[in-house]
Amino acid sequence: MKRPQLVSQGLLTRRLQTAQAAWARKEFEAAIEILESANRLAPANPGILIELGRANGLRYNYEAAERWFEKTLCFAPRKTEMLTTIAAHCQFFRNPELAERYLRRVLEQPDATPQACIKLAELYERLRRLPEAGQLVERALKSNPDDPAALLVRARLERLAGRLETAESGLRSFITKPIHDSKIHAQAWYELATILDRQEKFDDAMTAFCEAKALLRPQADPLLVLLKTYFASLRATESGISAGMLRRWVENGPALNPSRPLALLCGHARSGTTLLEQVLDSHPDIISAEETYVFLDDALTPLEYNLPPDASWLPVLETATLPALQSSRAAYFRFMELSNGSPTAGRLLIDKNPMLTRHIPEFIRLLPETKVLVAMRDPRDVVLSCFMQPHPLNPATAAFLDLGGTADFYANTMNFWRTLAPLMPVPYLEVRYEDMVADLEAVARKALNFLGMPWDDRVLAFHETAQKKRVLSPTYADVTQPIYQRARGRWRHYQKYFEPHLEKLEPLVKAFGYE
Repeated sequence: MKRPQLVSQGLLTRRLQTAQAAWARKEFEAAIEILESANRLAPANPGILIELGRANGLRYNYEAAERWFEKTLCFAPRKTEMLTTIAAHCQFFRNPELAERYLRRVLEQPDATPQACIKLAELYERLRRLPEAGQLVERALKSNPDDPAALLVRARLERLAGRLETAESGLRSFITKPIHDSKIHAQAWYELATILDRQEKFDDAMTAFCEAKALLRPQADPLLVLLKTYFASLRATESGISAGMLRRWVENGPALNPSRPLALLCGHARSGTTLLEQVLDSHPDIISAEETYVFLDDALTPLEYNLPPDASWLPVLETATLPALQSSRAAYFRFMELSNGSPTAGRLLIDKNPMLTRHIPEFIRLLPETKVLVAMRDPRDVVLSCFMQPHPLNPATAAFLDLGGTADFYANTMNFWRTLAPLMPVPYLEVRYEDMVADLEAVARKALNFLGMPWDDRVLAFHETAQKKRVLSPTYADVTQPIYQRARGRWRHYQKYFEPHLEKLEPLVKAFGYE
């Protein structure tokens, strides 16, 4: 005779839905509390347990995440399947060691699938453990020699090893065949395009890039609607900002003490932000945070009073109370340390994130002690590089599905900076990518002097430091190498494709001195 169910499934479903809604509103602690209450009602429910693990991991509490995941495994009817799901969740955390542990446990199971080999190989490739990645790919291919995901990783490893012809041949063996996973298919075309570009087959490379974009375009329509809202918000802020407003926020800064050593590294994506970050992060008195959502999720969101998505933030910032501002500051520094996995301990914190360029006014309001570094690069090279990257689709990267959309996104972002720069009440320094690759030491000395930091020779060996850490940027492989020159003036190889879009870039080319 079955025991009666003490808690109805309907009640648990409602709790989970309530938690999901709170999470969507970025009320993260409330969401976790709701999940914990659901767990008390049904302590053996794997669905609730795994959600608690995922939520804690996304909030940088990896010890708690692992505890909840281990409890999940105690009640999971199919252990390998659950380990695979846990490993997939871990890949979204800023903790590759946790993802590696669960992927290795998947592979220890007798019914492990080749997909687990591929996922671990991809992780090892990003961590530059290339021999181990290669072994895992070959193991996957023994089970299925035609697996496109495994063949794609193998081609990437061949490219990283400099074997471009072998990499190209491997991709062409399957790339024109039907592949049910459009994401993998698009990534394969991106990889082929990258290889063709390295081989100086520029027309063929552009054709391959366009094949990749065509596979992703059907998913982009709802994101492009959000992109229009983003641009509307940017214009609202641009039209409402004033030097007096910004100066008043800085003058009120002492009320927000204690001041902390802090710099924002922004600009536009693909302008050299990652290179500059890795150089500065090699200094022993500097710690950087790479492209986190902490400022947006933990500092700004608590100030949001049902703000419409296309509205300017300026009225919210103007009316924010001192306790609210202090609470947001405390949350920012707390979660920055958690995301970095170590305390700042008096070091200068660099928040590197190109997407925060449009949030510089908010940074000044909440963190008026901030110094601002703005990475600059020839706008045409920036647009080409954004177009060439296999970014996951979101409202911003949906703009990169064609050169025109990429140029529009660049122009909107950097025109905002042009409007803001003359109004800035806090120190800022523009750093040119071209100057960095021409004379790294001179630029590094200038940047460190601006930040008030002493010289340290270790910044010139930034690529050695980068090899010891996980780099999230698409340029993760490039910044582990010494400085190279091949990306300067790269747009000229594709000049005929740029002709329809140069008019919208020319004012910025001239303004930034790249004529």
